[in-house]
Amino acid sequence: MISITFLSSIRQLADRRGVLAAASGVLIALSFPSPGLSFLAWIALIPLLIALETSSPREAFRVGMTCGVIAYAFILYWLNLVLTQYGHIPWGISIPIYLLLVCWLALFYGVSSCLARMGELIGIKAAFTLPTVWVAADFARSYLCSGCSWAMLGHSQFRTLPLIQIADLAGVYGITLLIVLANVVLYRALRAVSGAGIPYPIKSALIILLLLMATIFYGFNRLNAADTNGAKPFRVALIQGNIPQDVKWSPEFREFTINTYERLTRTAAKGGVDLVVWPESALPFFFQDEPKQAQRISTLARELNSYLLFGSPAHEQRHGTETYLNSVYLVSPAGETVGRADKMHLVPFGEYVPLSGILTFINKLVVGIGDFAPGEHAIPLEMKNTKLGIQVCYEVIFPELARQYVRAGARVLVAVTNDAWFGRSSAPYQHLAIATFRAIETRTPLVRAANTGITAIIDQNGYIRTMTGLFTEGYRTGEIQPGSGQSLYLTIGDAPAWLCLIVTALITLLTWIKRQQFSDKES
Repeated sequence: MISITFLSSIRQLADRRGVLAAASGVLIALSFPSPGLSFLAWIALIPLLIALETSSPREAFRVGMTCGVIAYAFILYWLNLVLTQYGHIPWGISIPIYLLLVCWLALFYGVSSCLARMGELIGIKAAFTLPTVWVAADFARSYLCSGCSWAMLGHSQFRTLPLIQIADLAGVYGITLLIVLANVVLYRALRAVSGAGIPYPIKSALIILLLLMATIFYGFNRLNAADTNGAKPFRVALIQGNIPQDVKWSPEFREFTINTYERLTRTAAKGGVDLVVWPESALPFFFQDEPKQAQRISTLARELNSYLLFGSPAHEQRHGTETYLNSVYLVSPAGETVGRADKMHLVPFGEYVPLSGILTFINKLVVGIGDFAPGEHAIPLEMKNTKLGIQVCYEVIFPELARQYVRAGARVLVAVTNDAWFGRSSAPYQHLAIATFRAIETRTPLVRAANTGITAIIDQNGYIRTMTGLFTEGYRTGEIQPGSGQSLYLTIGDAPAWLCLIVTALITLLTWIKRQQFSDKES
């Protein structure tokens, strides 16, 4: 099935529609880090829209699939590095897994193109249908089959701060909708100028112009708004140990790992800090089972008179079965362990193997312990009078998890991750780009400690105040102002995306009814 779908997309390249769809795919890929040419997202769909002209719904699906396959083949090229170098999976297996994910994500491009074309054939304008169904498809893929919110069009704009402030109203989906609508309007304007017989999109142009003006006005207003939260700021130190992935879990390197984090922490905390953050699985052993090492961490926290937060695997009994968790601990300045947060959204094949009874030839990437189980509750960790919402690695791409933590009282989001799996690829930059939206959506600053980078401090407006490079040993310090925990998105969540999904279902139903009526007349 994978090969048939992929080969079908390749065959599309042989004709004009396929070339145009592929061009859109390349432009979409280039708009993401790296190289991060974000302006290309605003014109990337124009070749695709030309390819969709006069197409049947079936042809539209194939054209959309071709666009998606090319886009995600470039965006996710690093997946093979992860699978082969760290998963020790042969290329003969890695490539089909990579193509499966590429085709799965491209499927939503195909469905969007097909539904938009079906809407056009019954008289609904593309300026309405394509943005709506595109957002609906993005929303659907965020939940289906464990969900994958990676590289939505809106994420490409993470550095254009005035534009993306509306994420606190409609999430990243609002920015995606604007981008798709702008593409449709520009396409129609270009085709009108070229004499293709398409009328000038005057109404649509006015709508997108007004929406962009309102978006930019709102964005600058939010960026210039005074902070009225009143919460006391505190200093944080984020430690980047740069521990090589291939030795990270080796018992022989345990002492080296702890020494590295202790040395960097003492250097970073010389001026005094309130919170020190180490990355995901900074301690590559069960903290709860190592009293000697636990005492060492407690002593460090007392020495610095600081809270110390770090990643370590954990285990507990659930229903009579030993359960393993990817966890984060918080130790107080008194040296007491005051809380633990467990990762709730696990990485398929990274922390557990789906259908492990069938896929017996595949091992998960995280070595040394059995399959992880998800955490059960989003419970913030409390530091003095500030609650911390913990996002472990992959979790930061899911907006609903950050929203749960902030609604539960968190006023600072802490993302701990180990991006060593990605090597020197685009993936760490793509991961960071997505994380910035969690801060804006919840109006909550986000601090990010990564084993090999990128470690960063992101304010509640999504501005990256400081960041490290990749594969360097170091740290970042800064003052954090706890967020207000107030935004429309926190109240309504993904209601705008749900609305798009409902409208898409209605468009599909209306199309089916129209086709049935046409078939009845024919007969």
